[in-house]
Amino acid sequence: MSTITVSASKHSNILRLLTSHTFLRRLSTEPPEPQPPPQPKTSNHNSIITEALQLLQIPGNEWNTTQLNQLLFTDSPPSSSSPRLFYQITRRLPSSSQALKFLNYLQNNSPSSPDTQSLLSYTFQAIFELAFCEPDSNANLSRLYKTSKELNIPLTVNAASFLLRASGRSELVEESLILFNDLDPSVKNTYLRNVWLSILLRSGRVKDALKVIDEMFESNDDSNCRPNDATGDILFSFLLKRERNEELLSEDEIVNLVLKFGEHGVLISSFWMGRLITRLCRNRKTNRGWDLFTEMIKLGAVLESAACNSLLTGLAREGNFNRMNELMEKMVEMDIQPNVVTFGILINHMCKFRRVDDALEVLEKMSGGKESGGISVSVEPDVVIYNTLIDGLCKVGRQQEGLGLMERMRSQKGCAPDTITYNCLIDGFCKAGEIEKGKELFDEMNKEGVAPNVVTVNTLVGGMCRTGRVSSAVNFFVEAQRRGMKGDAVTYTALINAFCNVNNFEKAMELFNEMLKSGCSPDAIVYYTLISGFSQAGRMADASFVLAELKKLGIRPDTVCYNTLIGGFCRTNKFHRVFEMLKEMEEAGLKPDTITYNTLIAYASKNGDLKFAQKVMRKMIKAGVVPTVATYGAVINAYCLNGNGNEAMEIFKDMKAASKVPPNTVIYNILINSLCKNNKVKSAVSLMEDMKIWGVTPNTTTYNAIFKGLRDEKDLEKVFEFMDRMIEHACNPDYITMEILTEWLSAVGEIERLKKFVAGCEVSSSTAQKASSRS
Repeated sequence: MSTITVSASKHSNILRLLTSHTFLRRLSTEPPEPQPPPQPKTSNHNSIITEALQLLQIPGNEWNTTQLNQLLFTDSPPSSSSPRLFYQITRRLPSSSQALKFLNYLQNNSPSSPDTQSLLSYTFQAIFELAFCEPDSNANLSRLYKTSKELNIPLTVNAASFLLRASGRSELVEESLILFNDLDPSVKNTYLRNVWLSILLRSGRVKDALKVIDEMFESNDDSNCRPNDATGDILFSFLLKRERNEELLSEDEIVNLVLKFGEHGVLISSFWMGRLITRLCRNRKTNRGWDLFTEMIKLGAVLESAACNSLLTGLAREGNFNRMNELMEKMVEMDIQPNVVTFGILINHMCKFRRVDDALEVLEKMSGGKESGGISVSVEPDVVIYNTLIDGLCKVGRQQEGLGLMERMRSQKGCAPDTITYNCLIDGFCKAGEIEKGKELFDEMNKEGVAPNVVTVNTLVGGMCRTGRVSSAVNFFVEAQRRGMKGDAVTYTALINAFCNVNNFEKAMELFNEMLKSGCSPDAIVYYTLISGFSQAGRMADASFVLAELKKLGIRPDTVCYNTLIGGFCRTNKFHRVFEMLKEMEEAGLKPDTITYNTLIAYASKNGDLKFAQKVMRKMIKAGVVPTVATYGAVINAYCLNGNGNEAMEIFKDMKAASKVPPNTVIYNILINSLCKNNKVKSAVSLMEDMKIWGVTPNTTTYNAIFKGLRDEKDLEKVFEFMDRMIEHACNPDYITMEILTEWLSAVGEIERLKKFVAGCEVSSSTAQKASSRS
């Protein structure tokens, strides 16, 4: 069997699509309306009804009994006395009270026959229908029901359904429960139970409704109250139509119900199957959805593309391409025609997983008119599919191919590029730094009559700002405004951030004020951008002003915002303001995170306040915030700067032993540099060996510290060894390295070794001695 393949292989299987179409059957959340008795085959049926109604319209109900008897109970034709005739006469009377009098007439005058009971039952049904449409219908129907029992007239199923519907409409569920239990078992068929089921569900009585269904399942196979398709539609439309029903029954319970119905030969419709699978996949129960799908196939369910598409979406979201491929095979086996939505799901998720070539292969198969097994493949891609592919190509840096695909769109009838098409391409070129090409496309879309939107403007403004073309971004935005296009918070944020990055805060604030005047509502990000910019520049008074404006809008600063301010106040030595920020965080219910603690520890360490740094670190651990390598690095560096290398080494040992934080190159560099400065070169060399054990790669700074220490120790052999290691690790020397080695090796006559080092050749003495012995 061949199918469409969604693996990464270039040699994909050919998709086999079948051309048969299936249609959703009409779904109903309620049982069908009651039907009157069968119509008799009589030529003068309508004339009898007309004449009878004329006789029954005499004021005061002074009916000519002789004429009525002759009209209604004549022996010729015999079919004129059918229940249908009396049902229609009664149904056309002006009120239920007059109809009840007509019933009394029939009881007193109709000849005794096997059809008499049926005649009276259908007449009573018509009375119920009239009463159902009258004011105070519930009370009227209740009185009529008592009358029917007093007269010993059995109710039809439809009459009983009117009784139940009336009480259900009045939300008298308890009364309808009593009524249902009181009804004669002969009328409690599947139809009436479905009516009762619908009433219970609308009233939120799910448990009672499930009891009714269980009773239907437990009935004999040959009984007339087994569940049918309408039962399933009533139940599953209620359970799956509204999300709130998740509180009433879990997905697993609904799945079990679906399978139970299926085992009894009642199969859920493809529409509700799709709804259920969508809910399962949304709640990360895709495997459960898959199991349900395969089980329903075994039970013989007729599923359509909608249900398959729901499952395909869930599988695609998880990147389960093997099962996606298997599902496509099952669709072929079940004669289900994949539609444009099916292909859209495949292409969309392939692009999301950056499998653009596979997505392009799907496009070729769906529109290439290829054949598999003699069956033509012909599903025209739509604008959405083209846009998805163009966006996917741009996201992997293949903008030129995206342009080619846009030209292909133009060649397909009814599939012209739209704003989204251009936005995807402009975004791709801007992210690639090709701003001019993005502007060309902007001009082209205007020329083609495709209206740019705020996303178009933001994409170009953002691209220009990222590439340092801030003035161009401002000019473009001004021109866009002149053409009637407006910016939003994203536009202004990009411009404000760009000016903050070049310390042009006057222009940033000017744009901020312009945004407010333009009626564009600023979001928290705009304020955070200004606060961050001012804090980085040390302009804490301005940062505090923006914070106050933010609070006036009712926006609560988050932890990131407070961390930015705390960092700024620490850098400007305004530690009293730091405590104010910490207090505000506490009052707002925000807890300090790793960045908060690290900022405080780094500040205290930098200022030599080791006692406070350790206090903060203890509080950090007590609060359940795990110290990071930056935390330990700040404390270790502080002890080293204060000449307390021993304490620094103890903290370093504790970090490796007690925490899950592995040391990094920065921490080793701090310690090695400190040891070398304090004439503990052997210990520093030992740390270099420790780096090997922990898998930490030394960098140029590491080697420079060691070279300085070994120079002071005048240990040439070790220097040559570390020079070789530096070459082995492909660690490039910088100007400090060359300054140390050039001065030292020149003074001791080892210029040749220095030249070899610069050339990237081994320079150790052992190598040199071996070469000398060979010569």
